[in-house]
Amino acid sequence: MFEVAIAIGVFLLLLLVGVPVAFAVIAGAIAGLAVLGILPMEGLVQQAYVPTSSYTMLAIPFFILTADLLFSGRLGKQVIALATRIVGRFRGGVGMTSVITNSIFAGVSGSAVADATGLGKIMIPWTKRLGFPASYAASINASASVLGVIIPPSIPMILYASASGVSVGVLFSAGLVPGLAMAVLLMLGCWILAVVGKYPVVKAKVSMKRFLIDLLFATPAILLPIVLIRVVLFSGMATVTEVSAITALYAILIRVFMYRDLSWKAFVRSASESAAASSVVLLLIMLSSSLAWFLTIQEAPQKLALFMTSTFASSGAIIAAMILVLLLTGMFLDLAPAILLLTPVLMPLALAIQMDPIHLGILMVCTLAIGLYTPPVGTTLYISAAIGRVPVLAVTKQLLVFYAMVFMLIVVVAYAPGWLMIPH
Repeated sequence: MFEVAIAIGVFLLLLLVGVPVAFAVIAGAIAGLAVLGILPMEGLVQQAYVPTSSYTMLAIPFFILTADLLFSGRLGKQVIALATRIVGRFRGGVGMTSVITNSIFAGVSGSAVADATGLGKIMIPWTKRLGFPASYAASINASASVLGVIIPPSIPMILYASASGVSVGVLFSAGLVPGLAMAVLLMLGCWILAVVGKYPVVKAKVSMKRFLIDLLFATPAILLPIVLIRVVLFSGMATVTEVSAITALYAILIRVFMYRDLSWKAFVRSASESAAASSVVLLLIMLSSSLAWFLTIQEAPQKLALFMTSTFASSGAIIAAMILVLLLTGMFLDLAPAILLLTPVLMPLALAIQMDPIHLGILMVCTLAIGLYTPPVGTTLYISAAIGRVPVLAVTKQLLVFYAMVFMLIVVVAYAPGWLMIPH
């Protein structure tokens, strides 16, 4: 296990000094393999290539492109208008509007970073203009954007399915109810913050005519996850990759023929930005695969599973230890590489306590999602704070309520998955 300790140590050291995650990952794998000294370095290159030949991975750039196309057009504003008319008049309604908008677009993007950036540029300035603190606006955007990785489609779920061999469709189906439950809990958090902070109630004009108009124009975004993803994907009519391509084409068609706001220049911008975002994700996937392979050949996952099953007396205690590992990992590592690195480590442990792989996948995604808005490496936290031009510490203080809400969900997912219709 000395070689494994070297690999992980190099990886963590480089991560702490600010080296990009992908390069820190491959540096750790190289260091461990060099100390081992019995296998050629070419093995790392071969393992990095393996995930690129996966047909499922093609879904990632298409989902990212779909989100960018829809965020940057009139549809985003129509969804916000609809959400405002539904909950805007309640205490904390402005924050609830952000949660509902993120829930709708979560069924399009599959990416928390895409949601935090795309919707954050609209929602945070809008919330500030209504007289709410920037820290409040940024905290809601940071936490609500993680719905994009739980409500299907979900890029991290695609990665978990690729690493574990489970069905993407079944995993998406299992993630729907936990995602909606998280949205409800986040809305409760918005209400609590509004009451404690004595934030004003926005008088949103409510009329059936205006509501129906907003609903009509927002329907394309609502129908996308319902029809294309739940009906087409879960019925077996198309694979997740084919569905992702259809969603991108769908986004282009409604922008061109319904909203008529997609110019060639706007399409090129969306395509180029989506390509850049996809490249970052795919590079992480490739290099994380190399480190995961090194840990596997050293039998680190099996040894960890043996240690934990012999140390803890019950499966409940083992699940608690898994949650702790996931929470700590999520604080220092982005969700994509964390999924790829921890899946081969935790899978033998889950099988040892007879935990269903689908149950493990949902637990991993939900728990690691907290890390996206938790210091020191909270991606959506830093994005939201930058958009709101507010200190990260001020946003983190507002996030305490949302941490508590989401942790309640994690406990239910871990110990009562049947309540959320998760296979177990």
